[in-house]
Amino acid sequence: MLTVDFDRLGVGPGARVIDVGCGQGRHSYQAYRRGADVVAFDQNAGDLADVKIMFGALAEAGEAPEYAIAETVQGDALAMPFEDGEFDVVIASEILEHIPADEAAIAELVRILKPGGALAVTVPRWLPERICWALSDEYHANEGGHVRIYKADELRAKVASRGMRFIHSEHAHALHAPYWWLKCAVGVEKPDALPVRLYHRMLVWDMMKQPRLTRIAESALDPMIGKSVALYFTKPAVSGARR
Repeated sequence: MLTVDFDRLGVGPGARVIDVGCGQGRHSYQAYRRGADVVAFDQNAGDLADVKIMFGALAEAGEAPEYAIAETVQGDALAMPFEDGEFDVVIASEILEHIPADEAAIAELVRILKPGGALAVTVPRWLPERICWALSDEYHANEGGHVRIYKADELRAKVASRGMRFIHSEHAHALHAPYWWLKCAVGVEKPDALPVRLYHRMLVWDMMKQPRLTRIAESALDPMIGKSVALYFTKPAVSGARR
């Protein structure tokens, strides 16, 4: 399940891409399949070990071009071990809501992006997230949990203040919002509750089969209850340029 539009980012053969806070690697795998040279970056060693195994499996299965390069790097998003302007594309999907010092993290995302490069930032959308918080403290009040709820304009302003030019926004995963509302209502740690289990089964079926009916329904619902908002930016080629 991808939140980021790779066509909009121009991810293709030879592009240098970093997936910051990669988690289980969903965006890293897509970049690798497209022939990019990708870095899966995260602070969680266990997740990165799984991602590394999957990179190997993709290569062995011929799902990624032989020329593509994929690596994992462990580190802190507030102090990434990369040179200024090292990457053509920077992806930060669903991580900033976990980081107390989000503006410092944004500064790092911008620093490692080359002039003329593209940045995609996604976070939980304000309304679906607010409902989750209202239904359950357990949903967010835990170690490594969500520390804030963003309004899209607020996040856009924070990124733009670093000299980035905003180009587009979109919403995604409307069918997933009710799933999380159900989880919050019955208890986040109760995945076997019947309503949650049935809805999860539907989501898995939808992701595997991609039926036309649910694709149309989600597209229509995304502007209203899309679980995530994705913001796209470019870094001006002229140093210091601002919108």
